[in-house]
Amino acid sequence: MFAKNSQELAQHKLVLIYIISATDFDITNIEITQFVLESNYMNYFLLQQYLGELIASNFVVENDVNDMKYYKLTELGNKTLRYFSNNIPQAIKDEIDLKVKENNIQKIKEKQIIGDFYKKNDSEYIVELSVKENDITIFNISLNVVSSKQAKLICKNWKKNPDLIYKNIINQLISNN
Repeated sequence: MFAKNSQELAQHKLVLIYIISATDFDITNIEITQFVLESNYMNYFLLQQYLGELIASNFVVENDVNDMKYYKLTELGNKTLRYFSNNIPQAIKDEIDLKVKENNIQKIKEKQIIGDFYKKNDSEYIVELSVKENDITIFNISLNVVSSKQAKLICKNWKKNPDLIYKNIINQLISNN
């Protein structure tokens, strides 16, 4: 389980980078830990150490949203993966791709982020934003905007960062200000 040499250490870090890059969503610490431990790629302590080193070296960025840590690759991480992905055995890449595909399908079913708009009349567009988990709507908002450009931008931003937007809206609604 412990890295026996620098080549094995580099391969473990590349596997982590590959897992993070393969997901369609920012991956949480819990998800990556579960993924790595179930696959027996490395132990928990090495995983956390390597994630910390990847963050410190600017290969991976860590974001905290609602007390959850999310990981995504930086441009440096993407470049590194492009240059060194052949150092990861193809069998491991195939296994990761299969598991990620299965996990992404499950995650999509569990949580659907919907952002869409339609033209109401010549000068108005209705933007509808929602979050569904397991076919239950947990958040829904409709906005009236004046241009398709605004509507497209709102939908793009919503799909890009729904957790942060949702959190900010809820915080504003429940604040005592």
